[in-house]
Amino acid sequence: MYWGIALFLGVVTAVEVAVPYIEALDPVRVPLLIVLAIIKFGTVVAFFMHLRYDKKLYRTLFLFGVIGVIPLFVVVLLTMHAF
Repeated sequence: MYWGIALFLGVVTAVEVAVPYIEALDPVRVPLLIVLAIIKFGTVVAFFMHLRYDKKLYRTLFLFGVIGVIPLFVVVLLTMHAF
């Protein structure tokens, strides 16, 4: 199963590397890269961090941090005029 996960993460990473070189994706480049990063993050968390076996408090704190960083990241991108 871990080989499949590694292959999936490798493919998603290859897509992330290719996206900046495809000019047709200019209007959706940043949102697409954000979505791909979230997919990779979710995959790593789900399979390698084993959060489902931890206490509910740990999961709640982890998810609070993840959900809290998304608006912060968007504000930083807006500040840098990435959109």
